[in-house]
Amino acid sequence: MAYIISKKHGDTTLLKTTALASALMLAVPAMAAEVAADKKSDATLPTVNVKASATTDAPAYKADKASSPKLTQPLLDTPQTITVIKKELLLEQAATTLSEALRNTPGITLLLGENGNTATGDSIFMRGFDTQGSIFVDNIRDLGTISRDTFNTDQVEIAKGPAGADNGRGAASGYVNMGTKLPTLDSAISGTLGLGSGSYKRATLDMNRKLDIEGAAFRLNLMLQDSGVTGRDQVENNSWGVAPSLAFGLNTPTRAYFYLLHVDQENRPDGAVPTIGLQGYYNAALVGKPQAKVDSENFYGALSDKDDVVADMFTARFEHDFAPGITLRNTSRYGKSSQDYVMTGVSALAAANVADANPANWTVNRSRQGKDQENVILTNQTNLTAELATGAVKHSISAGAEVIYESQRNNNQGAVAGQTTDAANLYHPNPNARFAAMAPTGARTKGETTTAALYAFDTIKLSDAFQINGGVRVEHYKTETNTISLSTATSHPTLPVGTPVAGSVSGSDNLVSLKVGALYKPAEKGSVYFSYATSQLPPGSANFSLVTTNGANNPNADPQKGSNIELGTKWDVLGDKLALTAAIYRSQNDNEFVTNTDGSTLPVGKRRVQGVELGAAGILTQNWQISAGLAYMDPKITRGSRSGTNPTDGGVIQWSPKLTFTSWTTYKLPFGLTIGGGARYMDSVARSSSTTINTATNPLVQVPDYWVFDAMAVYDVSKNMNLQLNVYNLADKEYVSTVNNSGARYRPGTPRSARLTANFLF
Repeated sequence: MAYIISKKHGDTTLLKTTALASALMLAVPAMAAEVAADKKSDATLPTVNVKASATTDAPAYKADKASSPKLTQPLLDTPQTITVIKKELLLEQAATTLSEALRNTPGITLLLGENGNTATGDSIFMRGFDTQGSIFVDNIRDLGTISRDTFNTDQVEIAKGPAGADNGRGAASGYVNMGTKLPTLDSAISGTLGLGSGSYKRATLDMNRKLDIEGAAFRLNLMLQDSGVTGRDQVENNSWGVAPSLAFGLNTPTRAYFYLLHVDQENRPDGAVPTIGLQGYYNAALVGKPQAKVDSENFYGALSDKDDVVADMFTARFEHDFAPGITLRNTSRYGKSSQDYVMTGVSALAAANVADANPANWTVNRSRQGKDQENVILTNQTNLTAELATGAVKHSISAGAEVIYESQRNNNQGAVAGQTTDAANLYHPNPNARFAAMAPTGARTKGETTTAALYAFDTIKLSDAFQINGGVRVEHYKTETNTISLSTATSHPTLPVGTPVAGSVSGSDNLVSLKVGALYKPAEKGSVYFSYATSQLPPGSANFSLVTTNGANNPNADPQKGSNIELGTKWDVLGDKLALTAAIYRSQNDNEFVTNTDGSTLPVGKRRVQGVELGAAGILTQNWQISAGLAYMDPKITRGSRSGTNPTDGGVIQWSPKLTFTSWTTYKLPFGLTIGGGARYMDSVARSSSTTINTATNPLVQVPDYWVFDAMAVYDVSKNMNLQLNVYNLADKEYVSTVNNSGARYRPGTPRSARLTANFLF
């Protein structure tokens, strides 16, 4: 297993990865023998294998419920657009990260960030809003701008539209939730060994063991990855993870779950590629000069660039059934993640750089940015669900209380005084050039938010055909930001430049969010609904950073308020094996800060997104599985900035494509072979909301649209193993995956590539 050992980060990582790989390989045969023995001794356990079958009847992609106990009804009768991506679909696509999983739902784009502040991790933009701060694990907020692996994920749930009643503060777009794999009473071992383009190497193991204690089970998930990035020189994604979990009282009225997640990532980040030569690119300095596109594989960073992440999460959950339909749950979690990050990016090509008539001599400046961030969350949540009846009216109630402490600490990073970073040759950058070392500047910020909340939901079933769903959440929050800044000659004329200056800003308020829906069932497996929901985003809640200057992070500012009106229908057809959904919606966000005509900054801004979303998941015919989604959005800033160099009043919302489409389908042939594939379409997106943007001074205003096609084949080698081949971007389409806000640099889409995976199950 030497080939899966990371060679980048020295002896410590080598020892850790070697030990994990060895443990993984040694555990497989031992656990397989133990499972086999357990099956012989316990005739009541079901047989678990991957035996070849001529037919497939179970809908692998269709989910009936979301994991949150706050959603009191099955998805069919939930008046909201919710997409569930199950682990079976992720396995077939060889998808390993949350960002890859989200390709299976339309209307989501990924961000590259500001020109001087590249976005990191799962930088999700959904329905017109940055949604990176609304990512949850087991319905508990997960902090940090990190990339999340799916090796311990049972399913990914995407709820669209404001959901303040469910989760408290958040963007008006909705939220993403990752459900954790937990122990069951079925003893089994499964795993994957994968090789692929871009030096991709990955191994996972999922071991579930029924214990001798009645109702007890243990589960262990392991992951090890050593990989480059297809089509990108020098970029690396190396990580390992371990997730043990223990359950007691399964299939009894009282249950307890204890589970831990540890992930260690040692990556080399991607600072992107200059946009020169791309379709739609314009630079006045290049008029009349050759504009050859740079090689999309070029790496403009330094070999010392890093994105090192350590994340730990421990959860304890207790459940007790007082009576049929009445359950009390209590969940506690402590989570901590740290990110040590240094990335080198490239700037726009300036006129001075093209004075030389020979393009081979052109250069672009490079800038380095660093991040030393730590996130902590501590929470306790109590939830009661109950099925009750008042006469002929039935109630499905979910109510509870939550106490949450969240903090984020940032130590500012800057280039060491006196050190400089060399410019890069535009067409032949040198990763071994001179780069300024990054070090703490002495300035730092720590923000803390404490929240106490009460909530209640009730689905009132007036009859078999009519339901009313309502919910409300009331919460009190307090945010405090403590800073150590460095004095400057202008802001602190009486202090020497660079003197540490302490500051503190705090704010608190009460928030009320609600949702209500009316649902009509024309048939047992069909529903038509109308719903309304709200959310609020108070000052400082997106980045834990309050300021004394005027703006959205001033503690005296009103929260941004989101609302959504939705009319939809859901149907389970073809014998309950295919789920079809359709919805028309209109979302609005108020109280955004904009610049007025007199130069004042006021919280009067509004943006509106309206559109249609369609979805399908399940079985079309025997052996034919499908998952597909289409979204049309009409995003607009209805009240934006009306003065300044970039007015946005009446402009479009950046990073919001009008039309997106995603699909995945497989067909099982009678001789142990399954074939499948998918198609994704991303409409063109605007990188700026300005109504006066000029292509002469703003390169790559519109990111071009693109289609991508993928394919898959799986062959059953035996009843316990199959081989899976995934080929991505079959047509080898060159496209822009994401671009930064200035339009100077972009990340190219993945070129044609392949992964070969051995899947096993005992």
